[in-house]
Order: sequence, then structure tokens, then C-alpha cells
Amino acid sequence: MISVNADRLWATLEEMAQIGATPAGGVTRLALSDEDRIARDRLRDWAQQAGLHCDVDTLGNMFIRRPGRQSHLPPVLMGSHVDSQPLGGRYDGIYGVLAGLEVLRTLNDRQIDTERDILLVNWTNEEGARFAPAMLASGVWTGHFSEAFALSRTDSDGMSVDEALQAIGYRGSRPARSIPLHACYEVHIEQGPILEEEGIDIGVVRSAMGQRWYTVTLKGFAAHAGTTPMRSRRDALTGFARLALGVEEIGIRHIPDGRATTGMVQNSPNSRNVVPGEVVCSVEFRHPQSAALEAMEKDLHAAVADLRERGLEVKVERIFDYAPIAFDPGCIRRVEQAASQLGYAWRPMVSGAGHDTCYLNAIAPASMIFIPCEKGISHNEAENILPRWSEKGANVLLHALLSAAGEI
Repeated sequence: MISVNADRLWATLEEMAQIGATPAGGVTRLALSDEDRIARDRLRDWAQQAGLHCDVDTLGNMFIRRPGRQSHLPPVLMGSHVDSQPLGGRYDGIYGVLAGLEVLRTLNDRQIDTERDILLVNWTNEEGARFAPAMLASGVWTGHFSEAFALSRTDSDGMSVDEALQAIGYRGSRPARSIPLHACYEVHIEQGPILEEEGIDIGVVRSAMGQRWYTVTLKGFAAHAGTTPMRSRRDALTGFARLALGVEEIGIRHIPDGRATTGMVQNSPNSRNVVPGEVVCSVEFRHPQSAALEAMEKDLHAAVADLRERGLEVKVERIFDYAPIAFDPGCIRRVEQAASQLGYAWRPMVSGAGHDTCYLNAIAPASMIFIPCEKGISHNEAENILPRWSEKGANVLLHALLSAAGEI
């Protein structure tokens, strides 16, 4: 069986990791930043060196096409994203893009023709670290968000997605809307510890957890820290402390699959001498079953009802609702067959993270491939993979894609 050029893939990953590199070995390459522009330019240059054409749509999504013999047929798509978290890892997202590039290079090297065109995509703003929500441009492409909504999103400095796209020169002319697709694949680091701990080469992702995000506002009353008796206080921060522990308990009640996180908090007036008057925080639930997400949300409202009885005003706003999904059986079967034929150990998995392919699954057959990452660390500068893991994931992608695209 043919294999990718593992040394070339690793060298490409290492070269890309220098764009936005941080002193501790990670990367900061926020969506539509100057670092993102440089990485996009590098990807486009590599594609052009391979004789491939790159189109850019109005949301900055990049599509690199390798023509097949039957270009009128719906193509096979693969890819991921170039943007990172702040102080993020070297492989999250970008591995899926560069593994896809290596697949195209390998097909060129071997002079292998396919029946269908193959598309490699770099999705804009998958991480959602600069512009919320996450998976913004793939969400527009698949009809989940409107283009006007996406272009109007702003970062912490007030710059919009529209302005940022124009600033880096990636506001393309191609409409940001889907085309018919035969199959979609995304290879990604696991971002969890299971594959490494079990000594498994490949995770065959059969489904993805649903997610619900909330913004919770707790209003008490700001008061002098020295003159206000304890019994007279309406302390928003102690209310938040109770809420955070309550959210943790909700997650524990829904183990092993449930996830409950309070990841962001803003305390006002945030002064040493003032009883906190207002806290705004995030709450996030994840679970592969919709009924469990409903139960977790019900538990959240029960927790905030207790805070109201303590004299706090509480507002809970659900800002993101992402249903659990099941990936396409046909796409899954191709991944399983590829891993088995290559002699790799594999296991079925559920994705706890959201990915662009989860949106694609709503409009076309899709699935994902996971490779191990050390200690399950991701969204962190310490994120790491081994060259042999990157090679095996790219080989599985290559053969699953050839099966879908029709090798001639």
C-alpha cells in the first residue's frame, strides 16, 4: 500500500509551527491576525508549488483543488483550520490541513488520478478565540449562520470579521455557501489521553458531543468592605462561587460522558475594598445525548433559583446550542478499513470537542480520524505529537480518501 512522505509532512508541520511561535514551544495564531495571514500565504504557496489552484470565499475559507477525471461529480473534501488558541499548541487544527496537503503531494508524486476532484480546505475562525462563536465560517458555509452575522462579529478591540478579512487580504469573491459533496474527512489530534494511554494508533470518530453554552449574570449590591456587616451583604462573587461548585456537581452527576465547565468570569467592580456587586460568567455543558443536555440545563436553572433566594438577581442566557451528531456510516467504514489494511490498531471514539466537520455532517456524509497527543494536552503550549502518529493519521486519511474519490 502506498504511504505519505512522512519526513516531508513532519518538516512542513515544523515549518508552519514557526509562524506565531511562542517561547514555550506553542503558537499564537489567532484568526485573521497577521500571523494567520502569513500562515495562509505559506499554505497557498505550497499548494501552488504542487500545481494546485486555491480559491478563497467571502469568509476567507481557502479551497485547494486537485482535479479528478470526472469534475462534474461532487468532490471529496478534507481539511481543518490554521488558526490557534492564544498560547495554543502546534498541531491543533493545522495538522489536519497539512496532512491533507501531504495527501495531495503524495498523489502527485505517485501520479495517481482519481475519479472525483479532491478539495483541501482551511476553515476561517474555527477556534472562536478572537471572534465568537467557534466554527464561524464553516457554520456560514453549511447554512448554520448567515454571512451578515459572521461578518459583524467583533473582537475585544471592536474590529469586525469583515474588517479583519480585508486587512489581511483574504475577503474573497467566491460565495461562502456549500456545494454538493460526496464525502468529507478531517484528521485531528485527539485532544484527550485515551489513544496514548491505550497504545492505540487511530481513533475512528463515530459521533460528537452536543454542547450548550450560557452566559450567566449575577447581580448583588456593591458595598464598602469594612462597614457592611456580613448579614447585610448581597455578594455576587460568593454567589458565583456557589454556582461554580454547582456546575461541577452537574458534570459529576452525568459521568462518564458529561462535561460541565465554568471557564470565564468577570467580577465587578473588582476592587479589594468593595463587596462585589456583579459577576458575569460562562457555563458550558457537553454530552453525547440530547436528553442529558436537557437535564443538565434543568439542573443549572435549579442552581440559580437557590441564588435568587439568597437575594441575588440572576439571568441565564443560552448563547450556543449544538446538538449531538452521528457521523456517516459509509465514511466511518472507509476509515476503519483503511486503518485495518494498514495494520494500525484502532478504536471507535466520541469527540468531546466541536469541529468544522460536525457542521459539514449536516449537509454531506462525513467522519473524523483522531491520532494520539501526548498526555491528552491541547489548547496549551505543551501540546505535542510524535512523527509516527502524524504519519499514520495521514496514511489513513490517504486511503479513506482514495476509497471515496475513486482511484484510477
